Amino acid sequence: MGPGWIDLGGLRALVSGGTKGVGGAVVAALASAGAEVVTAARSTPEILPDGVRFLAADLTTAKGCADLARFALTELGGVDILVNVFGGSSAPGGGHAVLDDGIWARELDQNLMAAVRLDRAIVPGMVERGSGVVIHVTSIQRELPLPDSTIAYAAAKGALATYSKALSKEVTPQGVRVVRVSPGWVETEASVRLAERLADPAGTDYEGGKRIIMDGLGGIPLGRPAKPEEVADLVAFLVSPRAASITGTEYVIDGGTVPTV
Repeated sequence: MGPGWIDLGGLRALVSGGTKGVGGAVVAALASAGAEVVTAARSTPEILPDGVRFLAADLTTAKGCADLARFALTELGGVDILVNVFGGSSAPGGGHAVLDDGIWARELDQNLMAAVRLDRAIVPGMVERGSGVVIHVTSIQRELPLPDSTIAYAAAKGALATYSKALSKEVTPQGVRVVRVSPGWVETEASVRLAERLADPAGTDYEGGKRIIMDGLGGIPLGRPAKPEEVADLVAFLVSPRAASITGTEYVIDGGTVPTV
């Protein structure tokens, strides 16, 4: 549920990967703030917020991204807000040596190229109208990669952040804002799966896998992971007219995990 003081009435939003975790929370927040929302994922969810339109698509492929962009433009008549949430990692633990070319390609398609492809299809329309907002969900992993498990994911998110900054320099003068949101540990279904994957070779359980991640991050000063709804509320603010002067920068939401200035 988005903050009550955010009004997105009359705005049209496309959210990639918007059925679970942070993406699902973003869809709910934008819809509750009055936006028309289109989203996509590989499989159709059992429940979507009222009025949200959905397309089943594999966003790791060029075709899936093209299908989603076409669907959103047809359903909404244009897109004012593009939130690139889709991402994640299914790479095995074991460090760099176990990551073959196929794993690297999959991580890049999921965490970099999906956003690149959707932006390429949607942003020109924003530039033509002279308004729009693009959010790229990056990760603190680009600064704090876990060598056992997230090398390729972290590298892809690092590339996404650099690309996002370049895009902001290009299109902000044409009225299109581009902003990065960088979550730390967020308690989602995907984070549970990661902890479980790390737990198995270490001979421990989910809580043990969670401790491995926490230790790898150097701890979370806040004492807990973020909730998906907290990330979504930040996104809802950033895409709203209340954030009209914010572009080209990154907002970290990590409970204080990153230990540098």
